[in-house]
Amino acid sequence: MKTYIIIGGSKGIGNAILDTLLEHHKVINLSRSQPEQSHTNLTHHNCDILSDELPDIESADGMVYCPGSINLKPISRLSLDDFRKDYEINVIGAVKAIQKYLKVIKNGENPSIVLFSTVAAKLGMPFHASIAAAKSGVEGLVKSLGAELATTLRINAIAPTVTNTELAAKLLRNEKMIENITERHPMKKFLQPKDVAEMATFLLSDKSSSISGQVFEMDCGIVSFKI
Repeated sequence: MKTYIIIGGSKGIGNAILDTLLEHHKVINLSRSQPEQSHTNLTHHNCDILSDELPDIESADGMVYCPGSINLKPISRLSLDDFRKDYEINVIGAVKAIQKYLKVIKNGENPSIVLFSTVAAKLGMPFHASIAAAKSGVEGLVKSLGAELATTLRINAIAPTVTNTELAAKLLRNEKMIENITERHPMKKFLQPKDVAEMATFLLSDKSSSISGQVFEMDCGIVSFKI
């Protein structure tokens, strides 16, 4: 049984990852709200990743950083503060967590860190300037730290397309929008949180022991295919 830290495991993709791991692993969750799940393998700390001091953790074999944002506006309506906030939650928060727990995770068994990007970092999409810039920073972090820490731990990222979570609710708020999103993807589907959770747990596991510095597009074909 391994121990994993999840930052932001109370909702959305983070909660799906937590749910997937709980049966066979210990999970330490840090988030502003408590997960609905109750389990002997779960420890929760109420914590705001940006403003609070992070709790000390004695041992862990990996970490997933899940907080993100979907701030979709024309560039003329994006303030500098919008860019700062998106960068803070997506990049600075991840750096803060990595710096806090790096020594602990490095001492774990086949340690691994998983971060999150977005398909908008690869595919030019209107109104995504702020989030695409921030998530491109995440991808740079994965490449750089993957090289720096190659002998001690693995770090990878997942870049999902639209996923059916509370964060994406505005994009999926009615049947017409759901139909449009579905049709835009060559595979005629978008993601469910469990889809992404399965990839995250794979990247944490020993099954991916030779994979590091990679960004995995879970795109339902929208980046990869032109059909």
